[in-house]
Amino acid sequence: MGLKRTDEFREDAVRIALTSGLTQKQVADDLGVGVSTLNKWITAYRDTDVVPKEDLGLAQENGRLRRENRILKEERDILKKATVFFASQKP
Repeated sequence: MGLKRTDEFREDAVRIALTSGLTQKQVADDLGVGVSTLNKWITAYRDTDVVPKEDLGLAQENGRLRRENRILKEERDILKKATVFFASQKP
């Protein structure tokens, strides 16, 4: 029989999932719940005030910026490797 989670636990899990910048899998693993369970809680609490709209907007913007930063780092790493490769080529 599964452990009964309190409303407060579920609300905290949703708040963390929506604002932490972690993936839902990371949050679910950290909290010891299944991803599908976490998704159900997010759906149930999405339209409540568990996460103030302003905080949710900031979290979404942070997520967008993290993704953009990751892409820029990957592009930079590719350019560094290409520079090393071409510098090692003899004319």
